[in-house]
Amino acid sequence: MKTKTTTDKEFDAVQMMREIRNKIDRDTENMTFEQLKEYYRNSNEENRKKADR
Repeated sequence: MKTKTTTDKEFDAVQMMREIRNKIDRDTENMTFEQLKEYYRNSNEENRKKADR
């Protein structure tokens, strides 16, 4: 059985998702439900603008 060799990754998707999740957790830590709705609504609009570029 061959041993897998590892290569250096230029992009680590798992690490990126962990960083994004941690940022959202910090940003929304003490928000009320109404504040959370507004946060996600604004985030959604910003992401759509970025995607349209």
